[in-house]
Amino acid sequence: MFGPVLLAASRSDRMRRVVAAAPVTRPVVDRFVAGDALHPAMDTVRGLTASGLDVTLDHLGEDVTDRATARATRDAYLRLLETLGDDRLGTRAEVSVKLSAFGQALPDGGHDVALANVTEVAEMASGIGTTVTLDMEDHTTVDSTLAILAELRKEHPQTGAVLQSYLFRTEDDARALAVAGSRVRLVKGAYNEPAGVAFQSRKDVDKAYVRALRTLFAGEGYPMVGSHDPRIIAIAQELAARHHRQAGSYEFQMLYGIRTAEQRRLADEGERMRIYVPYGADWYGYFMRRLAERPANLAFFLRSFVPAGR
Repeated sequence: MFGPVLLAASRSDRMRRVVAAAPVTRPVVDRFVAGDALHPAMDTVRGLTASGLDVTLDHLGEDVTDRATARATRDAYLRLLETLGDDRLGTRAEVSVKLSAFGQALPDGGHDVALANVTEVAEMASGIGTTVTLDMEDHTTVDSTLAILAELRKEHPQTGAVLQSYLFRTEDDARALAVAGSRVRLVKGAYNEPAGVAFQSRKDVDKAYVRALRTLFAGEGYPMVGSHDPRIIAIAQELAARHHRQAGSYEFQMLYGIRTAEQRRLADEGERMRIYVPYGADWYGYFMRRLAERPANLAFFLRSFVPAGR
């Protein structure tokens, strides 16, 4: 019942100020966000990769409304990729980008601004031997994001995309993207979408996820299973066996700070396990969506407000 409320709050400036000012917030944020700056985030990345896990890094930020901020986002990713290259982590670490942080939502030519900015990031990523994945945001951005994906893949064919199973359109999108060389991260979805475009019940979202997952595993692309759900993980492994997929022809992805024991278990079994590592000062929207996704996350946060001994 709290999910829609929290998703609405994720875009409220007033709630942002309240949550950010609460003294107990920072320790909880640290569970899900690998620091406000690149240096602590890289310490996390080095630790994860040394333990046999792969990563995808997200410099937090979204809903940019001016070109200067969009350029600053681009520059932050260029610095990140330079650091990954210096550390020779190109084969272990990729980056995830939200196009709304690159200017996609600008009223005057936002699509072209985002394409120009992310193209520079994709070029540098290719130069150090890694890739970019385009995060998917709310349903109004899907057509623009997939159009930018198509443009990027002309020169950078390993550019990945994210599909969200709660959208009615996703099964068709999955069929279109289940082609050789295509990388697709499938997730359930974390935005407050209307009933006209998205499934509203968890059961229907789960069923849609499995249908899209079957399409991706049956295709010639590279499925990236973005889920913490034990049932989804088991189904993905069954599909991999059914389609005779070898280790490394697909992967699992989970969020930093969530189900770490399961991350380790899958890696120890020989599965490719990639951790989505967000960092940056603009953590509020991401943090609120994590609280909305799972009651356990919200309970963890609320318990932090209770003084010790009570």
